[in-house]
Amino acid sequence: MGRVIRIGTRESQLAVWQANTVKGLLADSGYAAELVYIKSDGDTDLKTPLYEIGVQGIFTKALDIALLNGEIDIAVHSMKDVPTVMAKGIVQAAVLPRASYKDILVPKSGTTFEHGDAPALIATSSIRRRAQWLNKYPNDSIENLRGNVNTRLRKVEESNWDGAIFAAAGLERINLRPDNAIELDWMLPAPAQGAIIVVCGAEDEYCLAACANFHDADTALCAGIERDFLRALLGGCSTPISALAQVEDGYVTITGNILSKDGRQKKEVTMKAPVADAASLGNAAATELLQNGGQQILDIIRHEP
Repeated sequence: MGRVIRIGTRESQLAVWQANTVKGLLADSGYAAELVYIKSDGDTDLKTPLYEIGVQGIFTKALDIALLNGEIDIAVHSMKDVPTVMAKGIVQAAVLPRASYKDILVPKSGTTFEHGDAPALIATSSIRRRAQWLNKYPNDSIENLRGNVNTRLRKVEESNWDGAIFAAAGLERINLRPDNAIELDWMLPAPAQGAIIVVCGAEDEYCLAACANFHDADTALCAGIERDFLRALLGGCSTPISALAQVEDGYVTITGNILSKDGRQKKEVTMKAPVADAASLGNAAATELLQNGGQQILDIIRHEP
């Protein structure tokens, strides 16, 4: 009998759901596993806006340390939270099939939201969502919203906000998507939004072989292209960068954009390549965007306080 694979996870309902999903997939392939709970910095500081403390890595660092210290064998993350350059000694073991990549607006229960002429008050801690919303609705106001999914949903009910923005996948995975939620089809997602990644030690052949059984190549390709786009733009927590790559009829199409933090300036790019030649598509799209106005927006962001 093989060893019991220790799955590192945060304690939130969504993180535990993701870890248990991987545990079930491992069981389907004949591998025993157990959950190990790790608290992250992103779970302890619930007041500071994410774009001030660093989105990428804030939810993964503690698990990376546990993995490198041998306290766990694999870690499960929302892929959009993982830094585009992973810690030395840690590698991608598998990417699960992508769920919804969309963002949704959640109004108070029992209400509907229709944007009229009056300014709205919207909550989000994401600078990407903030910038895209203000680009479409420049007279609105945005307030910070932190906490796990359950906490944020409760705050919507208790606040005077017109609504708050969530990732559809997060709510749908744990059956918390409200009936009155509105899909924001016009909002481009964060790179790799809706994808789950499993990571392990670079030399751990046992875990690499175990996780290969449920690796989804198309999701990994598209999410990887989106993350290349983000990395090429030197994007981080304080840069409103979005990207979506999709496979259709043997081709991969990526659409990406960058906005100023106030949403007033926006540049977008769309590129397409055959799947066989798509590995460099994210970098190519980033280069084109930079050459066509994206660099000017980046320069503005870098000089802002």
